[in-house]
Amino acid sequence: MKANSSIANSLDELDLRLLAELQRDAGRSNQALADDVAASPATALRRVRRLTETGVIERTVAVLSAEALGVGLTAIVEITLDHQSAERLQAFELRAVADPGVQQCYRTQGGPDFILIIQVLDMAAYQALTQRLFSNDTNVRNVRSFFSIHRAKADLALALPPMSPSA
Repeated sequence: MKANSSIANSLDELDLRLLAELQRDAGRSNQALADDVAASPATALRRVRRLTETGVIERTVAVLSAEALGVGLTAIVEITLDHQSAERLQAFELRAVADPGVQQCYRTQGGPDFILIIQVLDMAAYQALTQRLFSNDTNVRNVRSFFSIHRAKADLALALPPMSPSA
C-alpha cells in the first residue's frame, strides 16, 4: 500500500522522530531506536510496523560506498525519445529500471523525457550500458550525458515536516 496524504497528515511527533532516526540509521536495534526517540521498545516496534504497513516506509536498504567497492563512474543522463506515446515511454522506462547500472530513473516534462542516474565501474561499463539502453533503441532521439567529477552530497533522506520545539 502506498502512503497517501491522509496517512501523512496523521503522523504525530513520535512517528516523525522515528522516521528521522530511521533515515539516519535503520540498522540499529529496536531497543536503541526506542531509546533515541524516548519511547518504549514495544511502542517503537509497533509504530515502525504501522509505518511500513501503510507504505510510509517503502523498504530498508544498506547504502554502499561506491568508492570502497571501486564503482567509479557516475553519469547523469538526459534521454529524449522520438515518440512519446504512453506505450513507448513505458517500454523505455521498464528497460531502464531493469538495468543494474541505472540507480534512479525519472520521467520528466518540459525538457528531456527521462533523466537517469547511472553508477557503473568505468567508462567501458558505461559504453556497454549505452549500447543496451540507447544505441539499440530506434526510439531514442537524443542522449546527453554528464559525468560526475565530485560528489558533494548523496542522501536519500526526505525532508520531514518540522517537529514542535518540545519534541
